[in-house]
Amino acid sequence: MSTDITLVLGGARSGKSRYAEGLVTASPGPRVYIATAQVWDSEMADRVARHKEDRGPGWTTVEEPLDLPGALRRHAGAGTGVLVDCLTLWLSNLMMADADVPVRSAELLAALAGVEGRVVLVSNEVGLGIVPDNALARRFRDHAGRLHQDIAAVAQRVAFVAAGLPLLLKGETP
Repeated sequence: MSTDITLVLGGARSGKSRYAEGLVTASPGPRVYIATAQVWDSEMADRVARHKEDRGPGWTTVEEPLDLPGALRRHAGAGTGVLVDCLTLWLSNLMMADADVPVRSAELLAALAGVEGRVVLVSNEVGLGIVPDNALARRFRDHAGRLHQDIAAVAQRVAFVAAGLPLLLKGETP
């Protein structure tokens, strides 16, 4: 079984999604976009529509706010490029659903270990700022930091994107 995992981290509007999309489109074969966002208002609906339009044709979009491990098992495969955008929204969804985040994170790692093909995961790096002033935000930051470390440990490559420029932290450019 051969899996090529890339973790793409960056801040809001850093260019991380565009960079991640480029990694997937550079490979031949089917492309699957697993969207973890939930549409709660018109602004978010506009963002989702804009993202779909920016991606263009040739992508299968799968909306999966909670069962990311299941979505990976169903859609990843040899010759397929899968883009997960994004892990921090997935964590937010899990926390809002009162899910056991460490258990669900372990399920995601197990799914990544058991799928084939190229998987590119996008996430917001939230640990570079000040310590949040409330317990919920601190728990979120801590969950995100642990998940990023766990995925980085199994990924072939990790990139940090700032101002649209990728800095490779681990691995080689594909």
